[in-house]
Amino acid sequence: MEGARILIVGAGPAGLALARALERAGFAPEVVERRGRWDVAGTGMFLPANGVRALGVLGLGEAMATKAVPIRRQRLLDHRGRVLADLDLRQLWGDLGPCLALTRADLHQLLREGVPVRLGRSVRALDRADGTSGPVGVTFDDGAQGEYDLVAGADGLHSAVRRLAVDDRPPVPVGQWSWRFLTRRPPETEDWTVMLARGASFLTIPVAHGLVYCYADVSGGGGADPGADPVAFLRERFGGFAHPVPRLLDQLDDPGSVHAAPIEQVAGERWGDGKVVLVGDAAHGMSPNMAQGASLAFEDALVLAASLRSERNVGEALAAFVARRSGRTGWVRAQTHRRDRTRDLPTLPRNLVLRAFGRRIFESNTRPLLEPIEPVAVPSR
Repeated sequence: MEGARILIVGAGPAGLALARALERAGFAPEVVERRGRWDVAGTGMFLPANGVRALGVLGLGEAMATKAVPIRRQRLLDHRGRVLADLDLRQLWGDLGPCLALTRADLHQLLREGVPVRLGRSVRALDRADGTSGPVGVTFDDGAQGEYDLVAGADGLHSAVRRLAVDDRPPVPVGQWSWRFLTRRPPETEDWTVMLARGASFLTIPVAHGLVYCYADVSGGGGADPGADPVAFLRERFGGFAHPVPRLLDQLDDPGSVHAAPIEQVAGERWGDGKVVLVGDAAHGMSPNMAQGASLAFEDALVLAASLRSERNVGEALAAFVARRSGRTGWVRAQTHRRDRTRDLPTLPRNLVLRAFGRRIFESNTRPLLEPIEPVAVPSR
C-alpha cells in the first residue's frame, strides 16, 4: 500500500476529514472539489460526542474547543413550550466527551486548514472502476485524466462518484421539507431545544459569535411552496409557536439567508464497487433527526484510513472497512426511521410517548454509539 494513489472527490466535511485521516496514516491523497471557491452555507452543526471524539483523533480537539459551544441538555417541548423530555447530555454520553455546536463555516475552516484542495474540478467519467484490472482511470471535467489505485467519493448525497460507478438511482425524499438559518441568539437560548407540533418541528441550538442555529421542518410538505418566500412561509407556519420562535423569525429579513431543501436519503446504503469507495452521505445519507451525518462521516474517515494502512491491498482494505462500518451506519439509519415515525404520531399519543419514554428512547439510540470505532485511532507513521 506504500505510495498508493488516492483521489478524494469532494471537499466537504467527509472529504476533508478523510484527507486528514489519510495523511496521518502516511498517505498523500489528492482532493478535488467541483466548486470554484469556498462558499459554505451559513448554517450550523450539532456534533454528538462520538463525532467530537472522532475529531479529537484527527487532531482537532483543541481547535474545536475554541470555536464550539458545549451543549449540555436536549429539551423536547410541544409547540406551546410545555416540556415533554429533558435530557442531561453528560449523563447520556458519559465519559465519551462533550457534545458541541458550531457554525458550519467554522467547522469547514478547521477541517480544511493545511489540506491541499484543487478547486473547480469535478469528475466526468470513471474507467475500470470495478477493479478488474489495473488502476481506476479518471476523466475530469476539464478533459484532464489520471489513474488512481483508489477513488473515494465524499461528494455528498447527490454524489457524482456514486452515480458514475456505484448506483445511479437519485436520492429518495423522506417526506419532509426543511429550512435552516442563523440569527441573533436570545440570552435564554442555551440548550438544544426542539418544539413539536403536528407535522412540524422547530429546533434551536446556540453556536458561537452570538448566533443561534435554527432548523425547521414540516412533514408531507406542509403546504410549502419551494418557490415561495421562505421567511413569509416560516412566519406563517411557525409564528404561533412559543417563545422564542416568533422573536427569531421576526429577526429574519433576508430570504436568501434561509437554506430550504427537501430531506432526502440515499436509495440504499452502498459502500462502493471495486476500487471506488463511498464515505459519508454519499454512502449512507439519511434523515438528520439523530444529527449523526457528520459524525458518521468522521468515523468513516478514520476507519478507512486505518484499514488502508493495515491491510495488504486495496481490495482487502475496502472489505475490512465495509465490515467495520456497515452495521453501525445501518443501525443509525434504522433509528432515524423510528424517530420519524414517533414524531409523526398524532399529537396526544406522541406527547404521551415522549413524556413516558423519551429518555429511554434517547438512551437506547445513544448506547451503541458509545462503543469505540474499530480501530479507535489512526497512529501516525
